Amino acid sequence: MRKLCEILKRKDVGSIGIGAMIVFIAMVLVAGIAASVLIQTSTQLEAQAMASGRETTKEVSTGLAVFDILGYAADGDDISKIVIMVRARAGSIGIDLEETYLEISNSTVKYVMKYNPSFYSKPDGQHDIFGASVFPTSSGQFGILVAEDADGSFVSSSAVVINQGDKAFLCVNTTACFGDIEERTSMWGMVVPEMGSPGMISFSTPASYSEANVFDLQ
Repeated sequence: MRKLCEILKRKDVGSIGIGAMIVFIAMVLVAGIAASVLIQTSTQLEAQAMASGRETTKEVSTGLAVFDILGYAADGDDISKIVIMVRARAGSIGIDLEETYLEISNSTVKYVMKYNPSFYSKPDGQHDIFGASVFPTSSGQFGILVAEDADGSFVSSSAVVINQGDKAFLCVNTTACFGDIEERTSMWGMVVPEMGSPGMISFSTPASYSEANVFDLQ
């Protein structure tokens, strides 16, 4: 009888050991699954953070800068044409000017203009800016005159990409929009690219147009 009791006790101990092992294995499996989920989640979050960082960097560094504005007035008349000189900001990626729009206002009316590929010129060497046929006759349009394009990113009238080192003139026929712009008129607006920071426009016309035909407005 005593030996039988000892045998039964040993069997109970064995059963407890197997149960403990099953629980241990289950805990290891659960921990492994949890660790796998955490690693996968952290990897996804890291990839998303990196992508967001790249997009934010592009958004901050990309954009257009307006570095000069010229106006043209025929002898004794008011300003009938303006050109807005733009370049890509430092660190900017290429910007498609075909997807860029121009906002301009004289504080009475405001126009939102899109590029018209029919009014495009990429001259070699010196060129009469205001004599070029790049000024649309419609109020909601602007033309492009390429001033500098060392890398050939301005491929054609339908592929106008401005990037580092490039300079272009956005050509506006103000007569078609506001009529001729009189003296002491305040103008404002912006050049808004598809992505990135816009170039700001702000100038006032001279007190007199009698001395010259071409005026530096900004």
